[in-house]
Amino acid sequence: MDLSKTTPSAAVDAKVAHVRASAQPEGDHNRVVVMKARIQFLACNNKLRQGTKAFLLQAYNRRDGDQTIHVGFTCSKKVGNAVARNRAKRRLREIAHSILPNQGIAGWDYVLIGRKDATATRNFAQLKADLGYALNKVHN
Repeated sequence: MDLSKTTPSAAVDAKVAHVRASAQPEGDHNRVVVMKARIQFLACNNKLRQGTKAFLLQAYNRRDGDQTIHVGFTCSKKVGNAVARNRAKRRLREIAHSILPNQGIAGWDYVLIGRKDATATRNFAQLKADLGYALNKVHN
């Protein structure tokens, strides 16, 4: 993969396609897959975003023909120590795996970014409602 003569955005898209092709088994459709590579998170950056009280949702329509839903979770050190960040990410993972198969759109990437204090302490039902609200806003 020669990326020396491409624009930065095209280079990122090519790297993302390479990472996705190597990570996805053939025949896996309409399911939620967790993003692992930094380049996948960067592809969602500066795309559609919607803030809620508990987290920020970033969304990106890949338009690559892959019918899986990709989701990533992140919390900065502002959220707290490792224990607080892991707790916040666990809660984000749980709401994503319960809401995205029904309300997410195949072929899209989603990144949930935790917020200080709010993600770890917000009522779980409210967290689910926040994700439903954010998905509705980015898709409409």
